[in-house]
Amino acid sequence: MSQKAMDRLQGMSNSLAKAPTTRPVGRSVVSACVLPALICLLVLAILYSVTIGRYDLSVRDVTYILVDNVHPLIAPYWEPVQEVVVEQVRLPRIMAAVIIGFGLSVSGAALQGLFRNPLVDPGIIGVTSGAGFGGTLAILLGLQGHLLLIMAFLFGIGSVLLVKLLSTVRGRTSMLTLVLAGVVISAFFSAAISIAKLLADPFQKLPAITYWLMGSIASSNYFDVLLVSVAVVPSAVAIYLLRFQINIMSLGEEKARALGTKVVLVQWIILVASALISAGVVATSGIIGWVGLVIPHVARALVGADHQRLLPVSGTIGAIYVLMVDNLARTVTTAEIPLGIITALIGVPVFAVILRRLHAKGGWASD
Repeated sequence: MSQKAMDRLQGMSNSLAKAPTTRPVGRSVVSACVLPALICLLVLAILYSVTIGRYDLSVRDVTYILVDNVHPLIAPYWEPVQEVVVEQVRLPRIMAAVIIGFGLSVSGAALQGLFRNPLVDPGIIGVTSGAGFGGTLAILLGLQGHLLLIMAFLFGIGSVLLVKLLSTVRGRTSMLTLVLAGVVISAFFSAAISIAKLLADPFQKLPAITYWLMGSIASSNYFDVLLVSVAVVPSAVAIYLLRFQINIMSLGEEKARALGTKVVLVQWIILVASALISAGVVATSGIIGWVGLVIPHVARALVGADHQRLLPVSGTIGAIYVLMVDNLARTVTTAEIPLGIITALIGVPVFAVILRRLHAKGGWASD
């Protein structure tokens, strides 16, 4: 891309952050303060999450336990079981919740801008159903632990390759064809999951499959955190580096091409990055829906449609949201509630309200 085209692209992206021209100055100041405030809120939510549960701990106890591994400040006064609860049970679970919420929300915001559609979420490209079938097949075959994660991840990536194969004709791919191919692949893997349930042992494997598909991070360990981090962090960075291009793509492909954007390349980088995020999330936690669909709308209401602010704000809100929902899942009853159930119960009415408001305003990308 030439320097002149880059300058025009930057100027158009900056204009999105300033439009409409009648926006009050105070609104811009408030938008700039949103991300620091959310980061502080996330830190507080993490500290709070470590302390709650069936084994109550204070912030002071948690702080000393964590610092003791780096540089002991005082003689250990806590019991060994307290250290195990903090470091081996709660901490990896909290880290997984934060990374999962961040990744799904960033992916959802990017895909909604790319497709110019508020109903888009990471599952549109078929990766969620594909990864779900991979995990289901692993349980059916008696595979657990790392093998289950690897199979879910590989099937998730494989589903994206199938979508690309179906949607590419004579070397060209349209977004409409890609969405339809994603629907086809999702339907295929959903049917395959149903067949696997039919063949599963109804006393052991079927309950395990059903619970896993509902979504849960109850058994998360540091390997799970590593896997989901490897999938989410580089992909989220790649999406953020394309934030200006996503701004232009949200105005339409013709305008993007006129400004010199490599439309096809940008589309596929975002799609592959979103597929990696979704595959990593499903592999480690099962299917957690509605996060990538609802959270970007909340972030857009706070900071507008400019993806330079929208992506980090959306990711931070998603991290807080999944973390607090997981706290609810593990404390509200004696029997833990699957995370995917709560996100659906919260996400459906919230999204219904958002749709009503968007319809009343006459558009989804406006401020």
